Amino acid sequence: MVNLEWYRTFKEIYENGTLTKASVALYASQPGVSVHLNALEAYVGKKLFERTSRKMIPTEDGKFLYEYIIESLTKLEVAEQHFKKTTQEKNPSLNIGMCSEMFQLILEPEIKKLNFDLVARFGAHTDLIKDLNNGILDLVITPKKQVEKKSLVEYIPFSKERIVLIAGSKTDTSVITSHINSKNFKNLEEELLKNLWYSSSNEMEHFRRFWFENFNKKPSFKPNYILPNITSIIRCLKNGIGLALVPDFLCEEQILKKEIKLVWKGKIKTENTLYFALRTDLKYKKELDVIRKIFTSKLK
Repeated sequence: MVNLEWYRTFKEIYENGTLTKASVALYASQPGVSVHLNALEAYVGKKLFERTSRKMIPTEDGKFLYEYIIESLTKLEVAEQHFKKTTQEKNPSLNIGMCSEMFQLILEPEIKKLNFDLVARFGAHTDLIKDLNNGILDLVITPKKQVEKKSLVEYIPFSKERIVLIAGSKTDTSVITSHINSKNFKNLEEELLKNLWYSSSNEMEHFRRFWFENFNKKPSFKPNYILPNITSIIRCLKNGIGLALVPDFLCEEQILKKEIKLVWKGKIKTENTLYFALRTDLKYKKELDVIRKIFTSKLK
């Protein structure tokens, strides 16, 4: 089924004549408008505009499509205005992406204080960066830096996360701790392999990296439980048994409450730099700064 936003984007391009004016009318980025148009043209299988340096000129197919949909779109817009509570001036809106755990821990408690609209998206970092490059997102919080030529995305480092070994509160870690204190890493690895392990699908890279940096080899086993996210892992480890490798800031509160144990930070720091990946053509820089201040204040 076609995305309704593609039709709305098409209408604004048709009526405004340029991608720039259409993006202003839609409160969207110009690359995002281009993505919608390209998607609609691919869907209908016809070219809807002739692109010139100054103007988007509708083709005969474009004129026909406009006449066909304009009445229905107008009715929908009237219905939206009637049923949706609106302010006199449309609020600025930011589209951001990050992992769900970071959103829940850092940003979710601050949502009610924001004076602008916010659309949050979760997913794999590579997918979020792709949407950022395409103009669908304005900001991504990511530990991955993907620099591309002629990209409108810049990466600004703001914090670090350290991968640490944690255990459920009922896990007997006495032997593990003994090997760590004596720096007997061969026996430590053997002891770790005897335990139940948790991981998440989007953290397997951190799991392998921690193991390689501390034992000079790739892990020779697969975790027993691979869960959707780190929040699920921490909940499972509360008052339970098992081990996991997770970013430190996501489990600090549970460690302080003694709901889980901090077992080992590693003989070598396994760290990731956290970046603000943002578009250089972003219109709402004031709103972006609000989001950045929230993250920098909580992840010092």
